[in-house]
Amino acid sequence: MSTTLPVLSKPVAQQFPFLDLKAQFNPLREEIVAAINRVLESQIFILGAEVENFETEVAQFIGAKYAIGCASGSDALLLAMMALGIAPGDEVITVPFTFVATAGAIARLHAKPVFIDIDPHTFNLDPAKLQAAITSHTKAIIPVHLFGLAADMDSIMTVANANGIPVIEDAAQAIGAQFRGKNVGTFGAFGCFSFFPSKNLGAAGDGGLICTNDEALQKKLRLMRAHGSRTKYDYEVIGMNSRLDALQAAILRVKLSYLSNWTDGRRRNAERYRMLFSEYGVSRELTLPGEPPDRLHIYNQFTVRTTRRDALKQYLADVGIPSEIYYPYPLHTQPAFTYLDYTTGEFPQSEAASQQVLSLPIFPELTKAQQRAVVNAIAAFYREN
Repeated sequence: MSTTLPVLSKPVAQQFPFLDLKAQFNPLREEIVAAINRVLESQIFILGAEVENFETEVAQFIGAKYAIGCASGSDALLLAMMALGIAPGDEVITVPFTFVATAGAIARLHAKPVFIDIDPHTFNLDPAKLQAAITSHTKAIIPVHLFGLAADMDSIMTVANANGIPVIEDAAQAIGAQFRGKNVGTFGAFGCFSFFPSKNLGAAGDGGLICTNDEALQKKLRLMRAHGSRTKYDYEVIGMNSRLDALQAAILRVKLSYLSNWTDGRRRNAERYRMLFSEYGVSRELTLPGEPPDRLHIYNQFTVRTTRRDALKQYLADVGIPSEIYYPYPLHTQPAFTYLDYTTGEFPQSEAASQQVLSLPIFPELTKAQQRAVVNAIAAFYREN
């Protein structure tokens, strides 16, 4: 079939964006403006009823007892570790193939990030490598549900529980993702989420959330996100200023009601990509995202793998098709983490992924024609090369 399809012409300008936030906003304009006006009329901008209501609603969506809003996904990780008492010299296990905030939050507490490699099929922490990385200094494990696919939480929790080590789930990209029917963010001591605008549930700026089922920990988090103070000028512990503001909460409350439909749209687009790649005869040239049968992928990214990634990305750019690389360099190779004394070659799966991954547009409003243009361009690249 692929030999009868036309090669994509080469337009001068990009045909459509990698992520079209305007397409998401326009149908919600009146609801969002009304929510913003509601906050403006109240003149309550820090915490208050909007934040409390959002915390209640999003906790119910995720399936956690408690949800604590904060200023960003990065702060969510930081606050979670602060609540566990992570201190200088402690070790926290995570992966090098992730956004910098995962390990950066560990380093900010002067604890030591300890990296283990990923499963090449899911891009997530490889549980088989977890036990060997645990020492007497290990105080937490942070699995990352990368690109919207849950890590193997049963295996991770088995190892963690056997060693008495708390788990902090980095679910920044994975709100609504599931492992064996249970939402991510509810397996460990904490689940940490980001509302950066590009996330499946995105704010109009920065925002974050921590979920927990532990009453004592949720009380501690609420204290720590507000300078360690319950009452004005009375500081019980060292905290920080990391509060989700009311404007962001109001906007997120509007968007939360649409999140399940948006997830369905992303999943439909993922399935359409699979059908189109098969139709165009290029499935053998790429490794498409995996979705094990025990997981629900929410496709924050649709990430393919190819050994000719850089050439393909350049070709797509030349013909006006957007794509992105998440992430081009694993963290153990970054200058900021040279003090950890890792060397190239220690985490081969993470290093290979960083050289091969390419993310394609997957936002819910992506049209069939746009997806066909993406796949046709990729097919043209392989036909011409």
